[in-house]
Parts: sequence; structure tokens; C-alpha cells
Amino acid sequence: MKSPLLALPGAVPAEGTDEGVAAHYGDIFREQRSLARGTGFVDLSHRGVITVTGEDRLTWLHLLLTQHVSALPPQQATEALVLSPHGHVEHALYLVDDGTTTWAHVEPGTQRALVGYLESMKFFYRVEVADATADYAVVHLPAGSTAPVDGAAAVRELPYGRDLFLPRAELATLTGAYGPAAGIWAYEALRIEAHRPRLGFETDHRTIPHEVDWLATAVHLQKGCYRGQETVARVHNLGRPPRRLVFLHLDGTEEVLPPHGTEVRLASDPDGRALGVVTSSARHHELGPIALAVVKRNVPVDAVLLAGTVPGTQDVIVPQ
Repeated sequence: MKSPLLALPGAVPAEGTDEGVAAHYGDIFREQRSLARGTGFVDLSHRGVITVTGEDRLTWLHLLLTQHVSALPPQQATEALVLSPHGHVEHALYLVDDGTTTWAHVEPGTQRALVGYLESMKFFYRVEVADATADYAVVHLPAGSTAPVDGAAAVRELPYGRDLFLPRAELATLTGAYGPAAGIWAYEALRIEAHRPRLGFETDHRTIPHEVDWLATAVHLQKGCYRGQETVARVHNLGRPPRRLVFLHLDGTEEVLPPHGTEVRLASDPDGRALGVVTSSARHHELGPIALAVVKRNVPVDAVLLAGTVPGTQDVIVPQ
């Protein structure tokens, strides 16, 4: 869906996965600084929205998701994954329950497949699943924002801000009270800085939660009885993941950011075999060029890496 906020002055449309919202509104560093100060908002209305209602919704979701949600208190935000039978990540959900409805936003274009899977698992449970993307849109307010949220159908309170589920028909009107708009590029730069993985960027068809640090936020290690749980427990208790997510401080003298999928090698062996790939990259208003990458577990943590032609030093996210 094309956001009505693309009509705001200076809006430059995003491309690829984030098509439908603004990449920026003319000044990516000003937009980042605004968010870092706790002012403004980010249009995430291209993301999918699903709702689950019915008295069994939390106990039912508890059986399907990696997170412990059977007793999720109203208004408490959480994250959860849907895994394949072999433990590979298929969906990432950003959840909140308001006491009668569980709200979740998901990556753009993934909501139909997720709803299809959930519908197939209803059995005798008293639940109703809906793709609410056409009726509700997601907007992010940064931590520290004092903008009113009275018009939101649901709110996810997070350490780094608030995700609002707004009536899509009122998107342009309600966001007028939130301050200056910031584009998805600013939001992504702060996400990368915070080491938060994103489905389809930090993940591929082989990704298990341990590799991208989702054990910290989206997986409850003391619950069982969900698809893929055996892999999660086995790798956590007996082994180490084959790959690990790293944060890269890139050389600021290079003019080009390495895009998603750029091969990563040792800087000391630029013609050697690829040890991983860049998953996300951005220009940060304070740190300069930064990136996330997934590399083989045994890559030395103190090694200088080469993302395409750009050298970068590592910050450890997932231990070796």
C-alpha cells in the first residue's frame, strides 16, 4: 500500500521491501537526530498487521510461537517467532494484547502467509485470525516522545519507543500531532546501531534464532511444545550456532555502502573465501557507516573484515 504520508514535503519513496513509505524527507541525519532526541515519528504503514481474537487466543498462540504468551499481561509488548519443523525462522511477530485482541505487526508482504498458517492451526480453539492491514497502519514514536496516542487502537511500549496501531483512514490526520516525519532510512540506521535483527535482512531460509540474538528477545527457553523447539533446545544446550551476527564499524573513507548480500572476507586475505554476508547497512549520524553481517561462527572476533571493498571492525553480538 502506498502511504498518504508520501505527499509530505520532501518525501522520497523507499524501494524494495520498504516500498510504499518514505526513505527520507530530505535530510537523513536531521531525521536520525530528531528520533534520537525523542521527537518526530516514522511511517511504518507498509508493514502487515494481524489480529487474533477469541477467549483462547493467548493459550493457542502459546502453542505456536517461541515466546511465552499464555499469561501475557494486557499492554505488555513482546516479540515472537514462528519456526519451521527444523527450527528455521519463518516469521517474526511484534505483539501486544489489549485484553480482548492480540495485535501484531510483521514484515511487509508476509502477513498473508502467516495468516494462512495460523488458520490451518485453529482446530477446536476459540480464536479468530484476521489480516487487518487494510484497516490499520503502524507508526513508530521514538523513546522520549510526548506525542498523544489517544487515536491508537493499540500501543506497544518498548525501551526504544512506541509502536502505534492507527486506523489507516486516519493516518494522515493523527500523525500531524506527532512532530516531524522521519524516513525508514533513519529508523533503519538506529535499528542497526541497536543490533536488532530484521526478518529477511538478517535472516535467510537457514537461520535459527541463536544466530541473530533472537534468544534474547523473541524466544523463551523454558517453554516447549512449539514447532522447531527441539532444535532451539539442542543448539542452546549442546552446541553453538554455525553462524553469528556481528556489528561492523565501516571505514568512513569509502563512498559506497555495501548493500545487503555483499560478501564478507578477512581483510588480511581479500582473495580468500567468503566468510559471511552483509545483511543491513546505513550511514549513522554519529557513528558514520555501519552494518550488520552474519559470519561463520569461527571467524576471529578481533579480525578486521572486508565487506566487499570496505574494511570494518567487529563488535560481538552473538558470542563465538
